[in-house]
Amino acid sequence: MGRLMGTCISTYSSISTLFFLFHLLSLYPLPCFCAQNESSFIGVTIGTSVSNLLSPTDLVSFLKAQQITHVRLYDADSSLLSSLANTGIKVLVGVPNNELIALGSSTTTASAWVTRHIVPYIPSTEISGIAVGDEVPNSLPSAFPVLLPALQSLRNAVLSNNLSIPVSTPLPFSLVQDPFPPSQSFFNNSLTQSFIIPLLGFLSNNSSPLMVNLYPYYEFMQSKGVVPLDNALFKPLPPSLEMVDTNTLLHYTNVYDAMIDAVHFSMKNLNFTGIPVIVTETGWPSYGDHSVEPYATKDNADTYNSNLVKHILEHTGTPSHPEFTSSVYVYELFNEDLRPGPISEANWGLFYGNGTPVYLLHVSGTGGFLANDTTNQTFCVASDEADIKAVQAALDWACGPGRANCSEIQPGESCYNPNDVRSHASYAFNSYYQMQGRGSGSCYFQGAGVVTTTDPSHGSCVFPGSKLLGSTSNTGGNTNQTASNNGSSMFKIRKGEKNYSKQVLSLILSIMMSFSLATSNFWS
Repeated sequence: MGRLMGTCISTYSSISTLFFLFHLLSLYPLPCFCAQNESSFIGVTIGTSVSNLLSPTDLVSFLKAQQITHVRLYDADSSLLSSLANTGIKVLVGVPNNELIALGSSTTTASAWVTRHIVPYIPSTEISGIAVGDEVPNSLPSAFPVLLPALQSLRNAVLSNNLSIPVSTPLPFSLVQDPFPPSQSFFNNSLTQSFIIPLLGFLSNNSSPLMVNLYPYYEFMQSKGVVPLDNALFKPLPPSLEMVDTNTLLHYTNVYDAMIDAVHFSMKNLNFTGIPVIVTETGWPSYGDHSVEPYATKDNADTYNSNLVKHILEHTGTPSHPEFTSSVYVYELFNEDLRPGPISEANWGLFYGNGTPVYLLHVSGTGGFLANDTTNQTFCVASDEADIKAVQAALDWACGPGRANCSEIQPGESCYNPNDVRSHASYAFNSYYQMQGRGSGSCYFQGAGVVTTTDPSHGSCVFPGSKLLGSTSNTGGNTNQTASNNGSSMFKIRKGEKNYSKQVLSLILSIMMSFSLATSNFWS
């Protein structure tokens, strides 16, 4: 009995210690070395209604220089497909609307199309999918009846050539009715039985994605003031202005996520789940007729596309599907100045046809995508537009679990003044941002952080990453100097606290062994 009691006490002691350690780790968790979900990507669409368009060879060189890894083409341009060979750039090849009737009417024609436009370029050119038509229900109703046959015929032709290339069709978001609240969304009833359900069945059976062209810009314009501009641009909103789905109680901080979830719920309401959604077009015009499109500006286009890139690379999914982030193609690479229609139709591009940027995206720290943001010296500061409570919460996280070096914003230190939340948060955010190597998503802070090229250092307060660090002893969280000065890893906690990662790991291992021995003695 004494041996049993002693073993029980030992076991209880080990369990208590383990609970204490788990509590400690919940307060100061160890660095996560888990692989980030990298299945989602950001690509660009390439339209060709451009004066003096770059040659295929120059265009591919431009794509590589901009570190663009996924492109959507609207047709199977043979010269461009050949030039994309052995580049690692993945290509979504389009079938023009004017070819649909022939492809949907003849399986032989569909087979010949694949043989001519796909097979010769495999495997040198990485073809990631075939986009059959574009917004066919709206743009070419006459071809709508043959769209499903064309999809099936092209899919059969792909399989007959022993290829595993997904086949789908980009749909207009307008097929989704009543998009908010998302949980009540549904597809256009007049098309449900004849088209939507057969299409979803085809996609599900063939492991193909649902492709959707999705534009918060148009949702904002058509809402006539109901949708806040900031909500459409991914800007931080106070909780009182967030959209709330009253059925699910999910909060939506931006229109884009709400639109994605509206598509998911529309499929779910037809008993289809698990079909991935790919956004085959989204963007914001940089110029338009200001009498009718006053929000088509460079500033808004920059804000939308920059925030979109950051949002996607956060891999946070949507409120209803946080586990899955839809891949997206930004519309579009070049201004298509030859496109007819409203002025804005010619001004969706990130670049002019000669390769110069229409505006400079602020996407530093997002893994190199769109390298036109060539500034090497970038900083992360608190957004002036973020809610102060959100900034405070992010500051607490950065100085706690985030391991930012917050020593310089303590009383009496060089960056304590000005003594306000945004100033302190800017220093802490930047410390974390530099510590993470200005990596993807490291300046998000749930929308409270923003990347800037302006050095926020002031007076004797020198921010991590500043060129002024070379003339001061203040390391302020600079990872190289911190490591050499303290002899520890980049994962640091507040001033006066010790780096405990190795000690805690060793302690956990020893206690686990003790716990194992104790339980072994108990049962023996």
